[in-house]
Amino acid sequence: MSEPILRVRNLKKYYKSGSMFGKKETVRAVDGVSFELNHGETLAIVGESGCGKSTAVKALIRIVEPTDGEILLEGEDFRTLSGAKLQAARRNIKMIFQDPYSSLNPRMTVRDIIAEPIDIDHAWKTRQEREEIVLNTMQEVGLDPSYADRYPHEFSGGQRQRIGIARAIIQRPKVVICDEPVSALDVSIQAKIINLLREIQRKQDISYIFISHDLGVVEHIANRILVMYLGHVVEEGRTEDIFAHPAHPYTRLLLNSIPKIGKPTDDESVLLEGDLPSPANPPHGCVFHTRCPYAEARCSQDAPGMKTIDGIHRCACFLDTSADISHADLAMNS
Repeated sequence: MSEPILRVRNLKKYYKSGSMFGKKETVRAVDGVSFELNHGETLAIVGESGCGKSTAVKALIRIVEPTDGEILLEGEDFRTLSGAKLQAARRNIKMIFQDPYSSLNPRMTVRDIIAEPIDIDHAWKTRQEREEIVLNTMQEVGLDPSYADRYPHEFSGGQRQRIGIARAIIQRPKVVICDEPVSALDVSIQAKIINLLREIQRKQDISYIFISHDLGVVEHIANRILVMYLGHVVEEGRTEDIFAHPAHPYTRLLLNSIPKIGKPTDDESVLLEGDLPSPANPPHGCVFHTRCPYAEARCSQDAPGMKTIDGIHRCACFLDTSADISHADLAMNS
């Protein structure tokens, strides 16, 4: 098996913020996240809003500078790069943003938006070559090349996201980070964008990091899943293993929250209860113990390490993960 294209070790992102008493607080938005990404696979990072998943990938790509940790992109330490070396490395790791409306410059034509990465890198010799690259990329993402002189406001949400995808893939990157790329779209359009991403992946052997809070979408695109809670990874495994045998109580509750035919939409007993604690004042011990229906005394004192369940399926919990606890049992105990 080939080496992972990306290795992330103990990634941290802390912020300093003022409190009501004027004292500085440390907000631990991402607190020791580690994972690997293989060639041509899709790794989904899931969790509630505020769990740190978007901050983690922004630190990974250095939109915000990480506080600590190691980021190896094809064996090269991405954190230590600067100047021309950083610009060259960034050709291989791109990002598709959540909001297809605010992520596109309204004053630029589609042609110039898509061409922006190759313009910055001076990656064309003639205007004709630039034009060919842009129009071919538009066709790849399902956009009519005759739309190249139009502006973002002339397109639907789904078409705008295709523009964002075209901008991300025009340099043939090795890794593309998809930060909630379909959450702002209608359900019917979501499926088309997911199918497009999968088709591009097959053709270009791109590796995706797919950020989402929607496990229903994740099930259809991800090879592996990383579950985050309050800046920490609490479970990791193949998609089929996570869905068939979720080991962490948080993962089980997330899966219970997926709408299902025949399940009442107002059945609050199966939903995750309580508020997400503040990352400026995280709970001692296991970060999930304040909302966990199985919390024991030691959970408030000690933080469980990641333990291997089966193969690459890992979980950070003191619970006996070999026990088959049904979703119904979990709902009753919550």
